[in-house]
Amino acid sequence: MSTPIVSVAYHSGYGHTAVLAEAVRAGADDAGAEVHLIKVDEITEEQWTLLDRSDAVVFGSPTYMGTASAAFHAFAEATSARWPDQVWKDKLAAGFTNSGSKSGDKLHTLQFFQILAAQLGMHWVSLGLLPGWNNSAGSEHDLNRLGVFLGAAAQTNVDEGPDAVHKADLATAEHLGRRVAETARVFLAGRAQAA
Repeated sequence: MSTPIVSVAYHSGYGHTAVLAEAVRAGADDAGAEVHLIKVDEITEEQWTLLDRSDAVVFGSPTYMGTASAAFHAFAEATSARWPDQVWKDKLAAGFTNSGSKSGDKLHTLQFFQILAAQLGMHWVSLGLLPGWNNSAGSEHDLNRLGVFLGAAAQTNVDEGPDAVHKADLATAEHLGRRVAETARVFLAGRAQAA
């Protein structure tokens, strides 16, 4: 069976989202995938080619003013070159984001990623976790402590650096990477069987 290729395409303005991208990478790597981190604001033609041959693309961006960053939006617009020929059709997609507030309208960023994926003909992989920290026995250390279903969400205080990204949010991002890699392995096996 071939090894799934997972690319993490992300923008990080202050380093917090880069820390989450590394956690997604670690989870996918732990699940046996070949994983690549791609900074979308520095993307090269070779990296576009790598995205084209990836089995899964995980989108990541901080949430600024209720949506993905301008740098990520520029990348999203550039994917339109792949749209007419459906180059990314039937790839897997997932997403993660960070903001300073517990909500911070992160859901809108994840929905933006999901719509982008749908327009490109991709299949969305959700977080696949129940919400944590939503009962008296729970704590802020639970996986999915912010209770988001579409993807991995993190909250970091605006006056703290990347080293302050919450450990539970990092573990949730790692879970997402692992889930994407495992789902990609199943998709690859199914394609091989169908062929």
